[in-house]
Amino acid sequence: MQLYTSVYRFSRLVPRQRLTLNQADPTIFGLIQEEIKRQRESINLIPSENHSSKAVLEALGSVMSTKYAEGYPGARYYGGTQVYDKVELLCQQRALNAFNLNSNEWGVNVQMLSGAPANFAIYTGLLAPKDRILSLDLPHGGHLSHGYQTETKKVSAVSSYFEVMPYRLNEETELIDYEQMEVLAKAFRPKLIVAGASAYARIIDFQAIRKICDSVKAYLLADISHTAGMMAAEQLPSPFPYADVVMTTTHKSMRGPRGSLIFYRVGQKEVDKNGKPINYDLKSKIDQAVFPGLQGGPHFHTITSIAVALEEAKTPEFKSYQMSVLLNSKKLADELLKRNFSLVSGGTDNHLVLVNLKPKSIDGARVESILQAVNISVNKNTVPKDKSALVPNGLRMGSVPMTSRGVNQDEFAQIADFIDRGVAIAQKVKGEAGPKVQDFKDWLAKNGDQHPDIQKLKKDVVSFSSQFPVPGLD
Repeated sequence: MQLYTSVYRFSRLVPRQRLTLNQADPTIFGLIQEEIKRQRESINLIPSENHSSKAVLEALGSVMSTKYAEGYPGARYYGGTQVYDKVELLCQQRALNAFNLNSNEWGVNVQMLSGAPANFAIYTGLLAPKDRILSLDLPHGGHLSHGYQTETKKVSAVSSYFEVMPYRLNEETELIDYEQMEVLAKAFRPKLIVAGASAYARIIDFQAIRKICDSVKAYLLADISHTAGMMAAEQLPSPFPYADVVMTTTHKSMRGPRGSLIFYRVGQKEVDKNGKPINYDLKSKIDQAVFPGLQGGPHFHTITSIAVALEEAKTPEFKSYQMSVLLNSKKLADELLKRNFSLVSGGTDNHLVLVNLKPKSIDGARVESILQAVNISVNKNTVPKDKSALVPNGLRMGSVPMTSRGVNQDEFAQIADFIDRGVAIAQKVKGEAGPKVQDFKDWLAKNGDQHPDIQKLKKDVVSFSSQFPVPGLD
């Protein structure tokens, strides 16, 4: 009894729940500080990443993380969810407002945890197992969640549950081949066509794909995860006049937390094969696929944080930001072209640039390693005709995160120069290290800290990056 009393009094006096992170877990606190330092001293060119505002991060780390709220507003499976209903309804309304959508025509599900499972929810909501999907091939700029498979392996689980046919770029123009897409659609007869990409630098013609969908009576899913921010700011053409369903992640160009939104058409009519009108309300199909089909309790700290980011997306500052994203991306592309880089499709219309390094006799894996060693984050990426995703010829870069830090066009010219220097180092090291990528990485791990060119470039990058504040941190 005495021991119990003393333990009880200790817990009342010094409850562990009141400790700061630094007090409770200095190891994790130290790693977070290490990451903050890395972000401040690095140039981030990964087009699928961004920085959120302090307000977005504050909502993400709030008390809204501690409650289960399974179900939908007004139909929860737990008590005490009155505030959560208000937050979800507000997030839905803000999502529609962000893209100037009428609630009589569009609805939105805000519960999916991220983009890939959101796409899978759409497929399972609208399709039956083994139904057919037509989507952009991964080596030509598509995404794994669109159903990638090789001759010997179903890489994405999507291709195990559904039959997937890829459409591709014209290998001469390196643009989406809409004529070939139509030929494939009429032969394959898909039930759903995906219009979207993760490494395509040009504008997608949603109207052309809508016509192809109509010709084979297929749903049109627009995956705008990369370009949603630019579309919300009316800087790129919108898919909403043409799509049946639109999916976007909420980080990337939207500058929110890692989550996703699924927009679906409501209140319209479709005609069956006999010409009779049938209901075309997709709400129940999508909502039931999300819950209870694929998820249990939604992450309400994320939904709350998304709502904050969506409110920010209606500000004049957000529109100016998206305009700068496009200008900076174009500047980066132009400066790389001046330095004799080859760009897939010859340039860019959006936030990203896809470099083909094959003419420089170097691959994306080696260049990515060198750039990481000098505090520049990029990602290796396949380009048309590539055979390996581990050692591809491409390098994917984007203007989104550094524009959030206030970097302008002139400074993106400096970034292009850093990239050029990094590629030159990679070319030199390749000749010294050995024939295999692992030989290259082993050489870099052993010699990178002493190599004068690597250390000089890293010093220049740190000096450059440290000038620009990191949103949410500084």
